[in-house]
Amino acid sequence: MPKVGMQPIRRRQLIDATLSTINDVGINDATIAQIARRAGVSTGIISHYFKDKNGLLEATMRDITRQLRDAVASRLKPLAQASTETRLLAIVEGNFDDSQVHSAAMKAWLDFWASSMHQPQLGRLERVSSRRLFSTLAAEFRRDLPREQARLAAHGLASMIDGLWLRAALSGEPFNLHIARTLTTQFIRQQLAGTESLRKEE
Repeated sequence: MPKVGMQPIRRRQLIDATLSTINDVGINDATIAQIARRAGVSTGIISHYFKDKNGLLEATMRDITRQLRDAVASRLKPLAQASTETRLLAIVEGNFDDSQVHSAAMKAWLDFWASSMHQPQLGRLERVSSRRLFSTLAAEFRRDLPREQARLAAHGLASMIDGLWLRAALSGEPFNLHIARTLTTQFIRQQLAGTESLRKEE
């Protein structure tokens, strides 16, 4: 975690520089010196606030996950009275927000997942992010489905979100939001189809 006292603008510069460096050379070849040069700061500033490259990477991933939370929350906020399907689709779109699917973020996420298997701090961050997605989806499905069915549906949709994202990231091609919307909408409607039939019978 960065030390208290760093100016937000400078912190933003360092995180953007970290993403840019990872995008160009990958996390393993990225160095503090390269990141500092891109950010226009000294390596000493990075060492002071983040200790080392791993500290800066953790701060960068926390920033990306914060953007993910904000992207989902901003889409759900005006939909308090909306249908379960509409709210679930908003969560899906939040996960595929521009902040998550641009080239630098995708490469950072891939490197982050790989590094999380070997670095406890990053591993905990990855698990928190995964649990948050599942619990958010499960809570929405629970509005219309029994608990166990809602959990299974949430597992399925979370896996689909991760799979669509990963496939795009590994392909190196721009993320196709239209395909992602189409496939996730079909899945959500299939899961909710039974409850819709029951409503029509009532």
